[in-house]
Amino acid sequence: MSDSFEFREVTHFTAGAIGEPGGRVFYLQVGDESAMVTVKLEKQQVKALAQFLRGVLDDLPSIPNPTPAPELISPTVPEWTVGQIAVGVDEADAEVVLVIEELVPEEDEDPDDDLGLLDESTGAKIRAHIDVSHAAGFITMSDELMTKGRPPCRLCGQPLDPSGHACPRLN
Repeated sequence: MSDSFEFREVTHFTAGAIGEPGGRVFYLQVGDESAMVTVKLEKQQVKALAQFLRGVLDDLPSIPNPTPAPELISPTVPEWTVGQIAVGVDEADAEVVLVIEELVPEEDEDPDDDLGLLDESTGAKIRAHIDVSHAAGFITMSDELMTKGRPPCRLCGQPLDPSGHACPRLN
């Protein structure tokens, strides 16, 4: 089983990609003054997290100036791969609470478990309390990160590959 982490006063919250467009690997880093963790995730998870955070911050009465998101810190060796991400808001402390869960592969079902009650396999988690200014900086950084990918097809919106693109709209 992988390790779980909790960060009450996050000082490092960023995402980044390594590799060429079309073959990039995306990472998320979260940490405080004493520790930092890197996990691997999908580009769409970074984009969705930023979009959701944007909606959350838009609902708050006021947002301080964004704290610029830092670059990825090397080495980028992921602890595990991200499955689900949950977001909560603590308006009293002006922070966003992220719960990032490990992707746990489904195992073969137990033939004696007709109702699915025996599955107790849970993955690791990261619980991070992120100041809204760090969340705002993450949104800005994510928007920039998304522009560094492959350009979209003008017809279907899917990314264009340098080797060619079979556009479903031309079928």
